[in-house]
Amino acid sequence: MRDTAINLRAFPEQRDLIDHAAQLLGKSRSDFMLEAACDKAQAVVLDQVFFALDADKYKQFNKLLDAPPSHNAALERLMAVKAPWKTRTARK
Repeated sequence: MRDTAINLRAFPEQRDLIDHAAQLLGKSRSDFMLEAACDKAQAVVLDQVFFALDADKYKQFNKLLDAPPSHNAALERLMAVKAPWKTRTARK
């Protein structure tokens, strides 16, 4: 059961367009808007996680991943810090 409200303001023309599209699909305005918003949200999230490369770009990408890291003094300092749970003074 849906029990969380999502409110927004729109221009009358936008509402009319959404209502028309929802009617064409036999959906309520709320169902249409929620489905459209969720579709867009999923696309945005997936776009941040997955990406497509052609064969040449994929080989270049893998080559960069397999290459040893370049010198990075800040990263070396960070990696030299012992985790609190690995120090002698850590509580057991």
